[in-house]
Amino acid sequence: MKDITQDFGTLYHPTSALVFYQTNERIIETYVEYFDMDKNGNPINAHPLTEKEAKSLVKALNTKILKEKSKDFLKPKGILPTNILHINPSENGSVLWYTKAMKRQLYFTENLEIPNGMAEVPAMLWLANKRSLKIFALSSNRRPTDKTHLFYAPFFNVYENGNVCMGTVDVNIQNSNSLEEFTEKWENYFFNSYFSHLMNEHNPINGNCVSLWKSLINNDKPFPKEALKKANRTLQNLL
Repeated sequence: MKDITQDFGTLYHPTSALVFYQTNERIIETYVEYFDMDKNGNPINAHPLTEKEAKSLVKALNTKILKEKSKDFLKPKGILPTNILHINPSENGSVLWYTKAMKRQLYFTENLEIPNGMAEVPAMLWLANKRSLKIFALSSNRRPTDKTHLFYAPFFNVYENGNVCMGTVDVNIQNSNSLEEFTEKWENYFFNSYFSHLMNEHNPINGNCVSLWKSLINNDKPFPKEALKKANRTLQNLL
């Protein structure tokens, strides 16, 4: 006979077993008995499931669940959305995508003296991972390429390098988030937070940022492209 044990995969040996007992009453009660297994796979040492053993079981099950959920991280629900430009499916994950010019609800702190309301925002480029967001503006709705020139995002709370200060926003990106959920969450985090101030005196537009948004809030004016200021970088610089 030929020894083929070396061709076997990982072998799993029984080490313990649980038996659940339940009553037949209308209100069911459950009792769990824990067994060790001997070298032959026979149950021995029966005793009630202890708190320590229960915690070990929960930990083992949670680890398996988390591993399964992580397989769904940044996985598209269907065909890859056309606005997605680049995906890095690492543990921290990152996605590069763009959005066309649109009307969004915006919020401002009282010190800016800008009313909250709807306003047209320009086409935008977004780069995010689980913990941080970087944004820039685009001059058109066309799908950008690696040679596309970027403009500073014309908003408060954004640094010159594009990094967004999220303030007190509770960012909660989970391993189970699909690609669509990931991008939608980040867009909502950004637009549902309150704009409060310029970062390090960086003025992201040609003109006065406060006056610009006062003129755009709650009317149908398109975002003025002449207000966009070049960032002296292209999309390739972000990859």
